[in-house]
Amino acid sequence: MPGEFEINLDTGLITPARFCPSPNRDERPDGAVPELIILHGISLPPGEFGGAEIEALFMNELDWDAHPYYGEIRGLKVSAHLLIRRDGSLVQFVPFTERAWHAGDSSFRGRKHCNDFSIGVELEGEDRIAYDDRQYEVLCAVIQATCCAYPDISARQLVGHCDVAPSRKSDPGPAFDWLRLYDALGKPNEN
Repeated sequence: MPGEFEINLDTGLITPARFCPSPNRDERPDGAVPELIILHGISLPPGEFGGAEIEALFMNELDWDAHPYYGEIRGLKVSAHLLIRRDGSLVQFVPFTERAWHAGDSSFRGRKHCNDFSIGVELEGEDRIAYDDRQYEVLCAVIQATCCAYPDISARQLVGHCDVAPSRKSDPGPAFDWLRLYDALGKPNEN
C-alpha cells in the first residue's frame, strides 16, 4: 500500500485521494513548509460515522439545524488537509502547499500557530471508540509518502491535536493506538 501513495510537490495533492476543495484555507506564510503532522479525530454528529456531515462541515455546507450538537458549532469554519474515513477511503480538502484551518490556537515546542507549518489529518472517529484497522493502514501510507515528500517531517514531528492544544482538545483520544502506529511505521516511539 505505501507505494500507492504519492504527493505531487507542485500541486500539493496526494494520490489516490479524492480532492474536495474546501474554501476554508489560505496561503502559508512566506517560507513556511510542512514540518509537522497533526492527527485529529472527528465524527458528526458525535459518535456517528459514515455520513456526509464531515465533508459538509469542511465545505461550509453543514445544515446547522439538522442535529442539536450543530448549534454548538454553528458558523464554524474549519478544514483539514486530509480525512481518513473508517473504511480507509481518503479525501483531501486542502493541498499541502496551502494552510488548512485545523489546529486553531496551538503550539508545538514553543512555536505558535501550528496551521502555518503543519499538515492536518482527520481520522473519522471518536476519542473512546477504537479506530479501524483500515485507517491505520492508510494513515501509515500517508505518513510515509509525506515524509518522502517533506524531509523535515519525521516521527518526531507527528503529534495529536491534544499535544498542540492540550487545554482545548483531546483528539485523537485514548482510543488511538500510538504504539501500533509507530510499530507499523517501523520507528520507535519518538513522540
